[in-house]
Amino acid sequence: MIVGVGIDVAEIDRFQAALERTPGMAERLFTPAELLLPSGEPRGIASLAARFAAKEALAKSLGAPPGLHWLDAEVTTSDNGQPHLTVTGTVAARAQALGVRGWHVSLSHDAGVASAVVIAEG
Repeated sequence: MIVGVGIDVAEIDRFQAALERTPGMAERLFTPAELLLPSGEPRGIASLAARFAAKEALAKSLGAPPGLHWLDAEVTTSDNGQPHLTVTGTVAARAQALGVRGWHVSLSHDAGVASAVVIAEG
């Protein structure tokens, strides 16, 4: 059963400008693991924008309640490149209240736009 669906887009240049304009913003939005590629190199801006869109889409799939913390949702990537969501704290509590048992997430970026779709499954 689908509990919720969320979709979001982020203009990559605008997102980059926001990160450059606001010191510490990246650390408030992303876990340390999200900021780096598996190789240890810094993650590119398009990839970060897609992860931000995923967090926004995740919130929408949960009904966009107030009080969710950005760092309570982490977008990870499996060895085969498939994105996954790990939730803790405020996000996990809301998901549990709604009966969410699993997540489906898709990320994309092209032509200056990053996008994400999240399906919360019960």
